[in-house]
Amino acid sequence: MINRLLQSSLEKRLFKGKAILLFGARQTGKSTLAEVLLSGLNEEWLTLNGDDADVREILSDTTATKLKVIIGNKKIALIDEAQRIKNIGLTLKLITDQIKNVQVIATGSSSFELSSQVNEPLTGRKYEFMLFPLSFEEMVMHHGLLEEKRLIEHRMIYGYYPEIVTNPGEEKERLKLLASSYLYKDLLMLEQIKKPALLEKLLNALALQVGNEVNYTEIGQLIGSDRKTVEKYIDLLEKAFVIFQLPAFSRNVRNEIKKGKKVYFYDCGIRNAVINNFAPLSTRTDVGPLWENFIIVERMKHLKYAENEARHYFWRTTQQQEIDLIEEVDNKLTAFEFKWNKNTKAKIPQTFTGNYPKSETLVVSPDNIETITTSIR
Repeated sequence: MINRLLQSSLEKRLFKGKAILLFGARQTGKSTLAEVLLSGLNEEWLTLNGDDADVREILSDTTATKLKVIIGNKKIALIDEAQRIKNIGLTLKLITDQIKNVQVIATGSSSFELSSQVNEPLTGRKYEFMLFPLSFEEMVMHHGLLEEKRLIEHRMIYGYYPEIVTNPGEEKERLKLLASSYLYKDLLMLEQIKKPALLEKLLNALALQVGNEVNYTEIGQLIGSDRKTVEKYIDLLEKAFVIFQLPAFSRNVRNEIKKGKKVYFYDCGIRNAVINNFAPLSTRTDVGPLWENFIIVERMKHLKYAENEARHYFWRTTQQQEIDLIEEVDNKLTAFEFKWNKNTKAKIPQTFTGNYPKSETLVVSPDNIETITTSIR
């Protein structure tokens, strides 16, 4: 069993009079984490799955009286795939407000329906968490720093999904199945996705442009669509935890790019499955962008699990000066450059350091990855 860092954060929030919402893509281990969490408690719990039609019917447009009958004498109600249940926000509110001695935990593999339905009804009544695929830090805890650093290239190719990590030798086959089912299951249930083939073309185009600025108009022309459709589909892919966007950092310094965006994948294995490229790094031309994607996501995981709020950006000027990642925490800036080869020279542009003299700078390679992705110093 690989222990998940998020477990301790969830434990601290139990029975505080608020709903616990656990978001994350399908197959990241949300249900497993919830069950491990609950099995360690001396309380009975009820599990309801929003993928089941009868559960959706029972929990949609319900009442506190009905919910009390459904939950019975259980102290915990676990609702899996809650985003599929109509008016789930109101249902969670009823449990939280009307059944005071019951802790409700809801998991969602997509944020578009669940988050929009719970924000208003559950204002001030919820804790929200996101579960990523396994992290570098979690695997270091599992089998040690040396072993995991030896596996970095493997992780950059096949990623960190629990099913992939725990089934060595079957990575390609399982990733292809995971990519096709996990990427589209939630998205294709939406009326907004009218052209599945277009979605696949878009994902492929984004996967090939990892680490580069994305121009929605150009991508639209490339895949035979318009800018608005591209923007809408990218937004939905973000809300399904497939990709995320990194905006440009700008504080009105002359020549800074102000409106650009880069797109990265939450898992490198999924990205490689989309373009069907599992070749070793020694033969690839995308090692730099792949390392960049890998390390940015691992930094995000580390900060999220440590409950440290940060904003992330990339930085570039019209003269093509660039910094891979700008991190802002409490108005303090850190500039990161990511180099796969530790011997490659990296220099933070003077334009940046001159205009932001109080910022910290750090070059990260596989040699020192643990300094920004784990608590090891």
